[in-house]
Amino acid sequence: MKTVKFRIYYDGEYWVAEGIDVSIYTQGKSLDELMKNLKEAVELHFEDDLKSGESIKILSFSEIEVSGVV
Repeated sequence: MKTVKFRIYYDGEYWVAEGIDVSIYTQGKSLDELMKNLKEAVELHFEDDLKSGESIKILSFSEIEVSGVV
């Protein structure tokens, strides 16, 4: 099984998934849309591996901003 890692963050307009050690970058207006797009991008990028029977696991790291309560 291959594990592919992504950094996920909100850029002010879109949710973005940026590959770590892999050249995959995708975005979506919502987290649900981003996850759908990310899965599709990984499937396309690793199409040959998947056809040969390898499975791919997506591991994501999210940035979350914490601010004080006023």
